[in-house]
Amino acid sequence: MIAKPPPPRKPSPQPPQPVARRPVGRPGAAKPRPVPAAPGFDWRERAHQYALLMRLHRPIGWLLLLWPTWWGLWMAAHGLPHWQVWVIFTLGVVVMRSAGCVINDWADRWLDRGVKRTRDRPLVSGTVSATEALVLFAVLLLIAFGLVLLTNPLTLRLAFVGVGLAVVYPFMKRHTHLPQLWLGAAFGWSVPMAYVAEKGELDAMTWLLFLANVLWSTAYDTIYAMVDRDDDIRMGARSSAILLGDLDLIGIGILHASFLLAMWLVGSRGALAWPYQLGWCGAL
Repeated sequence: MIAKPPPPRKPSPQPPQPVARRPVGRPGAAKPRPVPAAPGFDWRERAHQYALLMRLHRPIGWLLLLWPTWWGLWMAAHGLPHWQVWVIFTLGVVVMRSAGCVINDWADRWLDRGVKRTRDRPLVSGTVSATEALVLFAVLLLIAFGLVLLTNPLTLRLAFVGVGLAVVYPFMKRHTHLPQLWLGAAFGWSVPMAYVAEKGELDAMTWLLFLANVLWSTAYDTIYAMVDRDDDIRMGARSSAILLGDLDLIGIGILHASFLLAMWLVGSRGALAWPYQLGWCGAL
């Protein structure tokens, strides 16, 4: 007999598989993507960038402004000035120098991009926007205005002239080779303001001190401009360093000699004692 083949085994039952559910919504609609969380506003970083824009990390700038201001206060008072006036002008110098740096960088964006020394400034690198710079400038002007309101009306009127000098300065390098002379006038304007705030009037000594500061500021800023001379020529900017050319050192020497002469006249007309004369000799 032929053996019958064994009957085929029935497949074992499989557990039921879960049915995938379609997302609720319109047919064919794309799945919503997770929205990334907005980064928080870092006040420390903003404050750091604003401080860089105002050059607070380089105190030599406001020190160069502060010394002539103190000259004016001490000469007007014939000794120690009133402490309130001293505080007002010390703070005012720091605030206005910061404001000057902000408006200068805002106006010089076209130039700073092409100058090696300045291409990393906040406005050029984009860490501070042009709108932020203008707002910061306005805030600093309001602070300075609040300080000058604590003085007398003549000082307030002179303050408007000082603001005009500071605002116009950045644009001078586009039209004249003497922006350093204009900067000297802007830096020196604190002298008549301090003189009037302390003494209440202007006299010949005021303008002699002002002239001395203009000469001194023009001299050291011309040295500063010599560093950027090649970049300024390439970018189409102007400066006293470009104007003087190969005679730059001679021109700077004449400016410094004129400054020392003006300071000698200050000591002579003011009948200042021997420590001043000794300091003047040391400056030689």
